[in-house]
Amino acid sequence: MARELRHHLTTLETTMSAALAVLATASGYWTYMGVRGLLDGDGLLAIGGALIYSIAVSVGIYVFWTYMLRFMPLLRGRRYRLGMWLTMAVGCVAIMAMSSWLNAAALAGSGAVEQHLARTVEEYQQRLELAHENALAAQALVPDLEREAERFRQLAEKEREGGALTGSSGSGTVVQLLTQKSEELKTLARQIRDSRQDVDRLFDLGGQKLGVLRELVSAAGDIQQRSVLFAKQAVGLVGVITDLQQTSLAPSVKRAALDMKESFIAPSPSGGATTLGVAQNEVIAEIEQAISATSAQLAAAADEILERPKVAAFRFVPLSPAEAVLRYASDFIPSWAGAIAIDLLPAVLVFVLMLVQAAIREREGMTDDAWRVTAGDMAAALAALERLEALRARKVAPGANGHGLAPLAPDGAPGLAPDGAPGLAP
Repeated sequence: MARELRHHLTTLETTMSAALAVLATASGYWTYMGVRGLLDGDGLLAIGGALIYSIAVSVGIYVFWTYMLRFMPLLRGRRYRLGMWLTMAVGCVAIMAMSSWLNAAALAGSGAVEQHLARTVEEYQQRLELAHENALAAQALVPDLEREAERFRQLAEKEREGGALTGSSGSGTVVQLLTQKSEELKTLARQIRDSRQDVDRLFDLGGQKLGVLRELVSAAGDIQQRSVLFAKQAVGLVGVITDLQQTSLAPSVKRAALDMKESFIAPSPSGGATTLGVAQNEVIAEIEQAISATSAQLAAAADEILERPKVAAFRFVPLSPAEAVLRYASDFIPSWAGAIAIDLLPAVLVFVLMLVQAAIREREGMTDDAWRVTAGDMAAALAALERLEALRARKVAPGANGHGLAPLAPDGAPGLAPDGAPGLAP
């Protein structure tokens, strides 16, 4: 099994190198597309800069993973493997920093920018609706104003026709005062009602601009050009929202309510010191109390309107494809997964080689070097064995000098003494 595994590793080396080159080239291409989205202009410098960067990324990825594939599976010591694991982790982070996010920008950049535009449209729609509601909130005061104006008018009419308040009919001081306050309230109610036309006109205009923005989001064509047109329309929509917010007459209602109370000046009774004059003074005092109560109610209603949430300022900020991909990363997880996988897929090959090498070591034992014998190694070992046998066959008699030293063999090899011990020729 170990021999088969080694054979397959040898045959797959070319395939592995080719696959790694293809992955590095693909990553470099998408990195180039991502860099082009960040650089301004279409000149030679921009194109050349993006091309050089993408080439550097491709070469870096290919070299890094080649080193990991070659050395990582062969290391055995825990210290060495831990060091290589740390190196691999740092390299993966570097690859994601210099390549993966640019790949994601190229894969999903246009979609992320469209997502940004769509979110902006929703934001503007919410602000337009809130401004419209705030502007229409003052319309709820019209019935109260008309009701109080009608009450004062009826009192004035009854006083004029039958003297219901002072006991003396005619158009005196009380009638004039009631009629005056009735007309003030009617005028304020009419102003609020007439403002409804401006509110509706501005709201319709804002709706039209929102429609144009939605068309730009879903339209075909270059996303950067659509973003420029979107920004122009967004400026106009912000102006409409501001105008709509300023059409609310709640501040005017509050000022009018306070004026009714604080600026009330009791007129001199037309009846002088007579019984009629005394009655007129009493009625005027009651009217003052009624006006104060009405003023307090209107001021409280206006305060409720003014306490409604204000429309916060919102400015459209264009984003590049890379920035949009980072901001809306959670909406483009498949694109991010593909961008990262194309860079880190060789890590799977590293794990496969580590498992295969572990299986080979388990089969061969720790002395796996003894199994790595080639045909040339076997031939050299057999030749050495033959020479050793030849040396043993050339044993010679002891020399004449009596020292027990064998003469040199004809081929220059040392001889053997008669007792079998090695010796030197005399």
